Amino acid sequence: MTNSVNGYSAKMKRAVLVIIAMVCALFAGSPATAVTITGLYNADVPISGSSSSGVKAGYEAGLREVLVRVSGSRDVLELEGVDQLLSKAESLVLAYQVGESQGQSRMQMSFGAVGVNRGLAALNAPVWGANRPLTLAWIAVEDRGQRQLITAKTSASAQSDGAAEWRAHLVEVASERGLPMVFPGEGFSDDRSLLSDLWGQFVDRIEAASEGQAYDVITLMRISRSGGQWRAGWVFEGMGMDASERSASAGTPRELAEKVVDQWAELYAGRYAVSASSVADSPAVDVVVDGVSSLADYGNAVKALEGMTPVRAVGASRIRGERLTLEVAFSGELNQLQEYIALDPRFVAQNAEDATTIVQATEVVQPAASVDQGEQEVEAEASEASGPAYQSLPEGDEQDAADAFESLYEVLYYRWQRTPGRGGSNS
Repeated sequence: MTNSVNGYSAKMKRAVLVIIAMVCALFAGSPATAVTITGLYNADVPISGSSSSGVKAGYEAGLREVLVRVSGSRDVLELEGVDQLLSKAESLVLAYQVGESQGQSRMQMSFGAVGVNRGLAALNAPVWGANRPLTLAWIAVEDRGQRQLITAKTSASAQSDGAAEWRAHLVEVASERGLPMVFPGEGFSDDRSLLSDLWGQFVDRIEAASEGQAYDVITLMRISRSGGQWRAGWVFEGMGMDASERSASAGTPRELAEKVVDQWAELYAGRYAVSASSVADSPAVDVVVDGVSSLADYGNAVKALEGMTPVRAVGASRIRGERLTLEVAFSGELNQLQEYIALDPRFVAQNAEDATTIVQATEVVQPAASVDQGEQEVEAEASEASGPAYQSLPEGDEQDAADAFESLYEVLYYRWQRTPGRGGSNS
């Protein structure tokens, strides 16, 4: 386990509140786009200090956060045996860092995915994998007779403080739960006709307005206040979701955001989480390799993986064109497998920029818009935050997305790059 007690760097200070970085593909919205979460097992919590007792409490607080995020439900903290698991939190930590920001000691940590998943299985709790559906949230808020649309934030946003507050609450809570969510572009904010369609929950019209934006599911939500209570009512469209209206009520915007996102997370986890009995002793991850154009490439890629110490077995689950999808069973933690693969220069890791454009979690691509270099640099910094970061899966077909949703672990993407072998051959 790696640790650090140095002060936070500038980037770490900016990351004290969990920052989400979204990576949304610039292609027409369609079912099963999916995003993969790269920090699902990370946590950032306040602690009383860097003493052993403070750090121990930080381990437990961080694991609580991760257990809720990975199981998809806060109810996991009420299960029999959870206290025993929390007492062993330190043994599940891969790395941590203690620092201070604005006079508050904080602890950032990363837990082992395999260890956490096995811990949840021991509690007979479900495990929701790292590949999750992306929700495009169309949300209208009515307050004091005025309605407004919550839109993506831009550097020159003219959105009211009220809408900005709602957006901030929803983004923060969604980050805590590992729930990928984006908002419509700010260009829609002055469209009163569209706002009326949203309030009336006319799904077809909102779907038409969503063209050009990546999503798996659209939600149409209306929020209103009556007396001292806020109420949200919403419907889902896409991926065969039940179209009936759901609702939640609370006394404050923050509390309502928590209740709404809790329901969303539990609904998605109920569809995509696997049962405890399906969490195998020998974990397996999908490794997607592009650029496999010959039988020799196929054989060399499989042979290379089979020769790596953590690998127990390699099976070809799918071949489509020059894309090879391998199911790799491994021992230890996933990061150890990634480290071994990184040592082989023929496996070139596919990063987010290879397939997508990075945007802030509170932003969404405007139709026909582009992201300039300056914005990309700011967004790249955001993606280095301690909390979950999301990136869209490289473009594939519906089967690729379906396979991703069924996988417990982050799908690993590489491009096969032949290297000169002995005698001038390629291997």
